[in-house]
Amino acid sequence: MDFLRSAQEEARTVGHAHYLAERASRIQQIKVFFEASYPDKAEITLEIGCGHGHYLVAYAQQHPEINCLGVDLVTKRILKAGIKAGKRQLRNLHFLKADIRELLEAWPQRLIVTRVFILFPDPWPKKRHVKNRVIQEGLLDQLGTCARPGTPLHFRTDHEGQFAWGLELMASHPHWQLRDDWEWPFENPSYFQDLLGKYQSLTAVYVPEDAY
Repeated sequence: MDFLRSAQEEARTVGHAHYLAERASRIQQIKVFFEASYPDKAEITLEIGCGHGHYLVAYAQQHPEINCLGVDLVTKRILKAGIKAGKRQLRNLHFLKADIRELLEAWPQRLIVTRVFILFPDPWPKKRHVKNRVIQEGLLDQLGTCARPGTPLHFRTDHEGQFAWGLELMASHPHWQLRDDWEWPFENPSYFQDLLGKYQSLTAVYVPEDAY
């Protein structure tokens, strides 16, 4: 029994070490991407969970003076988004396959997040899965380390439970303030928005501790 327990513990240790090594490798690859794509100081509009890039491509076309970065975990989505950007020769737009937490961990100090979009993320409706929702206290903390004061975060979803979840997290976070007076900055038809029809939106802005 002790032998079996020791073998299981060793397997867990080896598995965890392998996970940490892979994670470190991914973060290093993200740093290489930043060096190649944004070698100088820049302000970035970030879309978390960009899907096929419909929204951000249109946004980048409308705002050629703004650097835009779309991030998603699904390879096929990023490839399709990249094709859209390439066809339109959008030099102000990049797409990257990455976990948002790893991306923000690798985020260089010379880059400042000036706007964030989170549009129709996976709702993870079951209670035991809410920890998988993209908006979490830890994510809001991480975004604050990369954002400037007043940076807006725009969130839109068709799922009432997820909207209530995001609303509660932002309302309770010490450095993000809900702003009912902010208009949605850019409307553009998208696959999910057209498919779902009904949705709710909110905006919160980043307020650092020394602003109080």
